[in-house]
Amino acid sequence: MLSNDAERYLCLESDESCEGLSEASFKDAQGIDSSSQKNNGSVPQENGIKKHRTSLPAPMFSRNNISVWSILKKCIGLELSKITMPIAFNEPLSFLQRITEYMEHTYLINRTSSMSDSIERMRAVAAFAVSAVASQWDRTGKPFNPLLGETYELIREDQDFRIVSEQVSHHPPVSAFHAESLAGDFVFHGSIYPKLKFWGKSVEAEPKGTITLELLKHREAYTWSNPNCCVHNVILGKLWIEQYGTVEIVNHSTGDKCVLNFKPCGMFGKELHKVEGYIQDKSKKKLAVIYGKWTECMWSVDPQAYEVHKKSEKKGDNKKQKNDELEGAENDDADDMPEVQETVSVVPGSTLLWRIDSRPAHSSVMYNFTNFAMCLNELEPGMEAILPHTDCRFRPDIRAMENSNMDEASKEKERLEEKQRAARKERAKRDEEWSTRWFQMGTNPYTGSQDWIYTGGYFNRNYQDLPDIY
Repeated sequence: MLSNDAERYLCLESDESCEGLSEASFKDAQGIDSSSQKNNGSVPQENGIKKHRTSLPAPMFSRNNISVWSILKKCIGLELSKITMPIAFNEPLSFLQRITEYMEHTYLINRTSSMSDSIERMRAVAAFAVSAVASQWDRTGKPFNPLLGETYELIREDQDFRIVSEQVSHHPPVSAFHAESLAGDFVFHGSIYPKLKFWGKSVEAEPKGTITLELLKHREAYTWSNPNCCVHNVILGKLWIEQYGTVEIVNHSTGDKCVLNFKPCGMFGKELHKVEGYIQDKSKKKLAVIYGKWTECMWSVDPQAYEVHKKSEKKGDNKKQKNDELEGAENDDADDMPEVQETVSVVPGSTLLWRIDSRPAHSSVMYNFTNFAMCLNELEPGMEAILPHTDCRFRPDIRAMENSNMDEASKEKERLEEKQRAARKERAKRDEEWSTRWFQMGTNPYTGSQDWIYTGGYFNRNYQDLPDIY
């Protein structure tokens, strides 16, 4: 017998409940009484939308007494996904949950439904692509590697989306995800293969994989890949993060393209966190400039106005650079984080596309989580009866770390990894291939490349014959 909470959860989240459901009727469904829901202090707001937790159960442990070098000195130049790392490097989230943070600023996609101009929609999509990596700012903890067959789902009625993800491969580690608007406005999907390498002073993450966004009302499809990420000073000094590389967003329906350059910080840090790019049509005519910082905000302006502003800015920079060269000194021990200029220099006539939300006051003692990240591992009433037992929220090592029980977390992590190895050996003995449940390898219809495609049915809640991975 299901509880009232479970019945409500099941009613709202089945695949049938959203297919063909109008926005008005979905809002009617949301009106079901939820006053009985209580979860870790979460209670409904006055408008009927329930609150989510605003902190973790316990603050993070101190890493001050950990000898990072003794662990990493044998890993220089190697891919870290193939190496078992101690739990001290982690944050209490699975990589599947970290992927879900792409959805934090979903309102940027929702806005596109009312936009009649394709360039205006491209601006919104570009802002969403940048916002999707903004949560990584100051997040120096490594998410847990998902176990093969691990899953995660999140449904946010207040943000009009639901998402499901699955760890579809272990070697190489590949995470596939599929998100969709509850009102039927968009589908957002992809698969990520995060390659991590240690280079002596830094750890570099290359998030291989294509991301696809389909705006159903406009019959448009956009694809892109995320920039590289680097964590500096993993051995000595203050940890800091930069994102760099070129992100090319293609509208496969119109031929429009947005090219964004996530700039490396450079010798004097002048470019730290900066993103700069442009939107061009299929004839390669530049129609708009996009600029800002992935840690702060993104703006759009006419290309000519931007060029005039850059020229005037350059004159002032030449004097400053000469002074920096006289004052600068090389430090062989640590890659000191450059001084961050807190604000973006706004070009007159610019339009604000996106601004980052402030983090909670206690974020620094809770792994630098955003408000959105704080609630990702929250186990709400009714979920235990409905979620598949492969969901990340049931991982005992992550749950123990979240509660700051590090000894238990470390033991559980070791036990789960050993259980996964034993299961792989058993499959090899029986000559069995691993079978994914919710995604299968196919062809991305827009890029023509191989991709993991969602096969549907997850939200029908038929979870028979799932693997015992925990």
